[in-house]
Amino acid sequence: MTSKFWTIALTTTFLLVSPIASLNARTCKNNCPAPVLQFTPGQRIVVQVVNRTENRVEVEKVLGTNPISVAPGQQIEFERGGSTDPNFSVVFWDVTALAMKSSLSKPNPNTLRIELKSERKYPPGDRSVYIRNDGRVDVF
Repeated sequence: MTSKFWTIALTTTFLLVSPIASLNARTCKNNCPAPVLQFTPGQRIVVQVVNRTENRVEVEKVLGTNPISVAPGQQIEFERGGSTDPNFSVVFWDVTALAMKSSLSKPNPNTLRIELKSERKYPPGDRSVYIRNDGRVDVF
């Protein structure tokens, strides 16, 4: 009976102070995935595209506009929403064919901001942003 008690006590103590237990207790504060951006389906929103690159960027709302040339530092806006416009896609490319990285944010409940930045170490780069009919936002 005494040896059984000591076996259980030692095993429990080992598990409580072992490195494995401390690894499982860590949070993702340094490697957390970005929160998913989402809007209410059918919600009217403004999509802002900001060119933070050194070059001109072409931006096109799929099934909505021809390519629009956006100068460095310039911002353009599109509207999306309503039951007749449930999905939204915008494609973009650097005129010099450099890779770009898009950073998404939601500065207020009715706005999606897409900031485009040059990213030489990120080939082939981001090329489009798609707002699904369920309100989720994807980057391709």
